[in-house]
Amino acid sequence: MITLALSKGRIFDETLPLLKAAGIEVLEDPEKSRKLILPTSNPEVRVVLVRATDVPTYVEYGGADIGVTGKDTLIEHGGQGLYQPLDLHISRCRVSVAVRADFDYASAVRQGSRLKVATKYTTIAREFFAGKGVHVDLIKLYGSMELAPLTGLADAIVDLVSTGNTLKANHLVEVERIMDISARLVVNQASLKLKQAAIRPIIDAFAQAIEKDPVSS
Repeated sequence: MITLALSKGRIFDETLPLLKAAGIEVLEDPEKSRKLILPTSNPEVRVVLVRATDVPTYVEYGGADIGVTGKDTLIEHGGQGLYQPLDLHISRCRVSVAVRADFDYASAVRQGSRLKVATKYTTIAREFFAGKGVHVDLIKLYGSMELAPLTGLADAIVDLVSTGNTLKANHLVEVERIMDISARLVVNQASLKLKQAAIRPIIDAFAQAIEKDPVSS
């Protein structure tokens, strides 16, 4: 049995065409089912639904053989013990710095001000600001990041940005783009050795599907 770890939402939806290319179809809609383990058209493959941040952990420790997770999640997790064969070019977005529209970020950085930065991506934020020589106090939040500058909790946020509409709606502006993000295929290293005959065709089918789709790649 091959266990694939996915999170609900965009990654799940955008992984379905890749699974189909591998001859695998998920038989139940995760939005309509309460099940956390979903069957597929291949009796030897099942999908487990976990929180996005938990996908690397499930794969690393063998709770799943393979998984799909964002580059941002992998960086925060550390990626230890994971084979990362493919950038799937799905669930694209970016990690950026954003501030209130009336906050002079460039001036604060230039003057060497110590910034309060709210984020759940502490590793990414720490490395980025350290590379710029900017002193920051990081405040770890898990959601509603846009509230932090609006309430005075932080001067800036580091968060995922896709369209930018949420920032605009909350009168925030994107001031620096840290990195582009997309989803990766991750594989448990022991599973790759022990179940290679079953896992390798899935990896190859994903790779071929990416090459065939000019929009994704």
